[in-house]
Amino acid sequence: MTVLLLRLAAPLQSWGVASRFARRGTQHFPSKSGVLGLICAARGRRRTDPIEDELLGLAFGVRIDQPGALVRDFQTATSLDGRTRYPLSERFYLSDAIFVAAIEGDRNLLEGVRAELIRPAFPLYLGRRSCPVTEPLVLGEVREGTMPQVLKDAPWQAAQHYRRKQPTMVHLPIFRDATATDTPEALSERVRDLPVSFDPVRREYGWRTIITEHAPTPNPDGHTRTHDPLAAFGGS
Repeated sequence: MTVLLLRLAAPLQSWGVASRFARRGTQHFPSKSGVLGLICAARGRRRTDPIEDELLGLAFGVRIDQPGALVRDFQTATSLDGRTRYPLSERFYLSDAIFVAAIEGDRNLLEGVRAELIRPAFPLYLGRRSCPVTEPLVLGEVREGTMPQVLKDAPWQAAQHYRRKQPTMVHLPIFRDATATDTPEALSERVRDLPVSFDPVRREYGWRTIITEHAPTPNPDGHTRTHDPLAAFGGS
């Protein structure tokens, strides 16, 4: 199989999988529905268009290279005539986060997706329209291999200031689709972020099983200091 890697980075991102009413939360890593929506936008697909089966068949995984910080925003809204005031809403975002996402599938399909992401038909954003993509989005060419292994081997994308604060060996969290070769002992969970319909009138999502693992990554810019909880009191 072949794999395409994407770098998902921006000042703000938001990946809602259970947002309802006046509280719009975000998952701490990108959702499959969000990334497939990104690809649909690049292809010029509209929300009311059916989701193509070939996209739903792509295996998906994401690695957290820089987790960022959770921020909360309050929003108010009124009707155009100013007579109706809507309830205050809370919206949550990830600030200064960087992820590497991997999609696995047929080479011809991924080559087309890559070209469309480089020259998208519609503007691209990370979860919400207020979160435009920061370049580069596409990491190189389509690669040979399986999604789990390519995702583990991909170069670390964290910013220099973040690397300096981390130890000399980091373990980057990975959340990916389960595969036929995963053992029953693998740490798994169910998430509801497999898109069935993006239609605003009737958004619908299905369940998928994801595996949680880590990618050990050397950090030459890291520190070797150990935390001493009694250092502030003059020693341990």
